[in-house]
Amino acid sequence: MIQIMYKCISNNLDLQCKALFFLIVFVFFNSAFDVVQAQIKEAGEVQIQEKSNTLHQWPKSIPESVGMSSSRLANLDSIFVQHIEQEKIPGMVALIARNGFVVYEKAFGSADPETNRPYQTDHIFRIASQTKAITATAVMMLWEKGLFNLDDPISNYITEFKDVTILKKLNDSDSTYKTIPAKNQITIRHLLNHTSGIGYGIIDGDERIRKIYQKAGVVDLYTTEDISIEHSVKLLAKLPLHHEPGERFTYSEGLDVLGYLVEILSGQSFSEFLEEHLFEPLGMSNTQFYLSEDQYNLLVPVQTKNQKGEWIVYDGHPDGYYDANYPKIGAKKFYSGGAGLTSTAQDYAKFLQMYLNGGVFNEHRILSPTTVDLIMSNQTKDLFGEGNTHYGLAFGVVTHEGFSIGGRGSVGTFDWGGYFNTQYYADPELNIIGILMKQSQRIPWENTGNIMRQIVGASVIEK
Repeated sequence: MIQIMYKCISNNLDLQCKALFFLIVFVFFNSAFDVVQAQIKEAGEVQIQEKSNTLHQWPKSIPESVGMSSSRLANLDSIFVQHIEQEKIPGMVALIARNGFVVYEKAFGSADPETNRPYQTDHIFRIASQTKAITATAVMMLWEKGLFNLDDPISNYITEFKDVTILKKLNDSDSTYKTIPAKNQITIRHLLNHTSGIGYGIIDGDERIRKIYQKAGVVDLYTTEDISIEHSVKLLAKLPLHHEPGERFTYSEGLDVLGYLVEILSGQSFSEFLEEHLFEPLGMSNTQFYLSEDQYNLLVPVQTKNQKGEWIVYDGHPDGYYDANYPKIGAKKFYSGGAGLTSTAQDYAKFLQMYLNGGVFNEHRILSPTTVDLIMSNQTKDLFGEGNTHYGLAFGVVTHEGFSIGGRGSVGTFDWGGYFNTQYYADPELNIIGILMKQSQRIPWENTGNIMRQIVGASVIEK
């Protein structure tokens, strides 16, 4: 290259050589610029981007860089402290992200009434029904491969569901019951949108269903017993439904059935499938069904109040719905698609950000954006939410009527929560995520989740 340049120069730089000379100079300095940029990046210089595909820890002044107000977000502090001082909740971890950047992440209160250790932002929580959206995502990943249709009867894959019945009458004296045959089959869509007619055991609104499920030995939630999801689902298939499939919205164990469907279609345990195809690609390293020993000290106990009004460790539902030793000990074989996972605020934020990004995160494509649109679409018509929200295939979704109430997010905001008082929402118009991780049970209703959404929305200063 140098010889060519010298020859051109010695020939008084004719037009062709002049062009070659400047091309070489341009390439040289452009390459040098790239090297310098790489060296700056390696040196740790932070460059604020408009959007991020990963979640970062940022200084408190950063909210303004993504169109939010630090001082307005600080109103969350006083609300959370107030609720703790009033003993409505023992504490929490809160996380707010916009455009992929964490703009608020704080821990408040006591995580354990016996040791009084404070909450930490990396603590692990039992997320219960927040598992459902993850299970639905796994199902839709397999749907994208063409392995089934949404309106396929589930009995095509789990034959025990072929002849389902509907409950007509229960004999209270001995828990025997009478049924009638269902006219329609339960479909995979019914299971995703909670219109299958399947019930929910101990937390079911119908006392008759609760009694039937308990007597049959169906496992609703956390257990340390040596039970597989296959075993529990096949028991469930023999029990009567609330109503005709597709007729009403009835919150159910349908996602447990679908967790077993994932095992059938993938040839993996449900836990293995989630780890390989969802958690590892998204970087959700602290999300799992059962903990390793080095995670035990990060798991916080569920809290409740005694008769004196003091916070104590919740040792389980009197009917056995929840085993306080889960997920540390026991057989560790029950992978509940409806309620079994544990996670952290940051891990769940990554999952939600994948949806806000149209199905991609951490350079991994989980879902097509067309599938994300399908998941968010109204799958229950007027059966859910009284017009303020509709239910899709994984989340409740705010409608125009819901937006007009105020404080719930933009139209299209999707959300849900968990049995132990965890809540989340994600606003696709504003690209905002809000997560509250709490661990409490059998206490009066408290509304920190709703107040958080209201304050975060009011903290947006640039759309």
